[in-house]
Amino acid sequence: MASLSSRCIAEGVGTLLLVYFGTGAAVITLMLAAGTTPISAFNVGIGELGGLGDWLAIGLVFGITIAAVIYALGRVSGAHLNPAVTVALWAVKKFPSGEALGYIVSQCIGAAVGSFLLYLSLGAAAVTTGGLGATAPFPGIGYGQAILVEAIATFVLMLVIMGVAVDERAPPGFAGLVIGLTVAGLITMAGNITGASLNTARTFGPYLADSLLGGSNLWMYFPIYIIGPICGAVIAALFYTKITAE
Repeated sequence: MASLSSRCIAEGVGTLLLVYFGTGAAVITLMLAAGTTPISAFNVGIGELGGLGDWLAIGLVFGITIAAVIYALGRVSGAHLNPAVTVALWAVKKFPSGEALGYIVSQCIGAAVGSFLLYLSLGAAAVTTGGLGATAPFPGIGYGQAILVEAIATFVLMLVIMGVAVDERAPPGFAGLVIGLTVAGLITMAGNITGASLNTARTFGPYLADSLLGGSNLWMYFPIYIIGPICGAVIAALFYTKITAE
């Protein structure tokens, strides 16, 4: 097994790539639309630009990136790439307590670096027009509704992770593909409701970078993306463990 430092580096790099490419797809979608229509990431849903097609494209970028990172770095760190996954695995005693904090900090640092690299790649418009892909409830979605949607979506994601990646009885070789496709589907459905974070680090990175680069201050929504994903993931892990107990 790789050392804890090597595994934390792998988690940081993997989450960096997830944020850079995944949120980059959302930012570019908004920047392209801004060429013909005045638009802000926070007053119109991406789905209003091109229907679910835009969210499917964004979801596929997230999903493909996640699949690639799982196959590339999964043997090193397990490719959690998500504090909710780490907490859920810890909750069912599939991950050691002494290593969980290191993974979570690494994921958040990687996400922040990914957002700053996206800014350096695309310029100020990535902040002013695209909000660096920051997630927030879309108009008409209440705080409680947003938490519920994030929890349900992350429940599904974690249930799949337990079945194809954690359970030793799962057929080998399919985890990255199945998890990536699951993420793509969930983002397509929930994107225009909450931004479909499913991942506290994925939201933390853009929030931090937006705050430091003069973008919108969305920290009032951050508890949604802590409570929803973590509760959904933990419930899924406990549920899977219970129903598969021999």
